[in-house]
Amino acid sequence: MNARPADKLAIAVAQLNSTVGDIAGNAEKMRRARVAAAAQGADLVVFPELFIAGYPPEDLVLKPAFQAACRAAIEALARETASGGPALLVGTPWLDGGKLYNAVALLDGGAIAALRFKVDLPNYGVFDEKRVFAPGPMPGPVNFRGVRLGLPICEDIWGEEIVECLAETGAELLLVPNGSPYWRQKGDVRLNIAVARVTEQGLPTVYVNQVGAQDELVFDGVSFGLHADCSLAFQLAAFQEAVVTTHWQRRGTTWRCEGGPTIAAVEAERADYAACVLGLRDYVNKNGFPGVVLGLSGGIDSALCAAMAVDALGSERVRCIMMPYKFTAQESLDDAAACAKALGVRYQILPIAPAVEGLEAALAPAFTGLPRDVTEENLQARARGTILMAVSNKFNVMVVTTGNKSEMSVGYATLYGDMNGGFNPIKDLYKTEVFRLSRLRNGWKPEGAMGPDGPVIPDNIITRPPTAELRENQKDEDSLPPYTVLDPILERLVEREEPISAIVAAGFDRDTVMRVERMLNIAEYKRRQAAPGVKVTLKNFGRDRRYPITNRFRDPGTPLSAPDTSLVTGLPAKTEAFDF
Repeated sequence: MNARPADKLAIAVAQLNSTVGDIAGNAEKMRRARVAAAAQGADLVVFPELFIAGYPPEDLVLKPAFQAACRAAIEALARETASGGPALLVGTPWLDGGKLYNAVALLDGGAIAALRFKVDLPNYGVFDEKRVFAPGPMPGPVNFRGVRLGLPICEDIWGEEIVECLAETGAELLLVPNGSPYWRQKGDVRLNIAVARVTEQGLPTVYVNQVGAQDELVFDGVSFGLHADCSLAFQLAAFQEAVVTTHWQRRGTTWRCEGGPTIAAVEAERADYAACVLGLRDYVNKNGFPGVVLGLSGGIDSALCAAMAVDALGSERVRCIMMPYKFTAQESLDDAAACAKALGVRYQILPIAPAVEGLEAALAPAFTGLPRDVTEENLQARARGTILMAVSNKFNVMVVTTGNKSEMSVGYATLYGDMNGGFNPIKDLYKTEVFRLSRLRNGWKPEGAMGPDGPVIPDNIITRPPTAELRENQKDEDSLPPYTVLDPILERLVEREEPISAIVAAGFDRDTVMRVERMLNIAEYKRRQAAPGVKVTLKNFGRDRRYPITNRFRDPGTPLSAPDTSLVTGLPAKTEAFDF
């Protein structure tokens, strides 16, 4: 084992992209990172939370065979440290005394030199770690080559108690492995939490976050360090893998980082776009699809999804299909063709009239004497969905579905039609955000994007009123409030869980709010059958917001009276029944 003075410590931050369940692949990434860190003179390489397993492993981590495989990989990696070089600090599930822990293991000198278990298990939003892990005991520091390291894991620094315990038991420096997923402005939240802990205890902190995507979640990286005075020691790039060695020097009673990199974070709408691209890329690649197919309608949703797909995968892996019917305007045909040309994708036109007319003929005996209505409109969407799924089956490509959060909220989508697909990159973007990101992409693209520079979405797609084109002269606003009205109401209902009375008090029309709230509630059964998609807001449909489908509660739309404190039975007061 290489000796180093106790007043210096070179810590490599391994901001890497693991794959859930790929224990061998994750271990190999660790080995490559260790080689790179050794070349940079590192003493220790720190990996994100549960890196060997991939994060979040959900119920996979309950399988005894999976637990055993993770442990075997950790033990093999530990043996590899016997010949010297950097030690490894890696997150892993760990079974001890019949309990399963979210652990971090220090591998050094050919052995597992120390283990620490996560104490504070998050159980809110996208997290349900109490379902699978037991909380660990309050931790003390680990002595590593003459330095006392505190090893809180992710949520352990979101409260005061655990860091306070580490400070009181002699920790000099905190190394914090994280699996902290992206949502808008999450970076500011993380930094503020870390600053609060440093302010309280005066312990310099190295915050190591993973990068990459797992199903709906995207991890943006942006690992950072803080000095004891809360100044920024270093910061790594967003949405990019990196192995960077930071050099820490003892100065009096504390530690300071010498010349660490400080890369500005990607912010606001650029971060949302980059998250959608990374989420789609990892979902396609980690699940082994050679490419994707999507319907390119000439509308803005499919155009933005096509741009994201090309940025994620390259134009050669993206196939776009225009599926016109008699209600499809020439303008839509022209816009779709122009978008496909700008993106350089494979593009085909497959008319759906034979399919729709065949379905109508087959249904004619059942529909005799009944007027045409939304049923016939949905046949068009379902014919398109069937065609896309057939192409998916034939060429083993994944269907990208293109519905935005506004549509998913109010059920403005057709089950087994335009909702068909394997993954939706814009599922958590409201329609007004789709417009903003389309304009953004025409003047910018994220680092590492594989699509062309410059405008890729024709201006006419962005400026034209949205339409599903399922009947003559149809516009979205025939069925919905204007998106500039709808989206702020939805954001208050979904993200903020505001009561109708509060939304009306903020200046929105009561009847409109009541109507939107009703559409939101009755569309839950559709959302349960929707494809997964990238989370970018505080509360997405899926992991964050899990409402019952069968649900008779409705907000009355008026402020509720205060509870009757004179009741002594402890039973709730009688409530009025509302129509379903």
